[in-house]
Amino acid sequence: MAVDFIRPDNIGIIVTTNKIAATSDLKVIEDYMKNLNNIDSNDVMSPRLLQLKSYLKILGILYLVEDTNLFLTYDIVERILEITHIFNDVVLASHPCIIKAFPKSDMAVIWINI
Repeated sequence: MAVDFIRPDNIGIIVTTNKIAATSDLKVIEDYMKNLNNIDSNDVMSPRLLQLKSYLKILGILYLVEDTNLFLTYDIVERILEITHIFNDVVLASHPCIIKAFPKSDMAVIWINI
């Protein structure tokens, strides 16, 4: 793991990297902290990754696929995302959620967990 930035905050140390951290990387950080001379190893908490979740909400999409009687499905949304350049580096956390905006509407609302 290549570390870009290390800084203390009021409750611990924040390590920032542009790589995805593996469990073994977290273990290396924990072992290093426990072996420092001026830190009591009992005070060292296990490092952990952020548990944040982001989502994208898309409005104004037709609920029926144009010129068909097919409802919009998550397979269709995922295929569209794959070929759209702004989603090149986006990883979906789950299948998109698609709902009809209103019972009598032809518009859909899509939530994409990233």
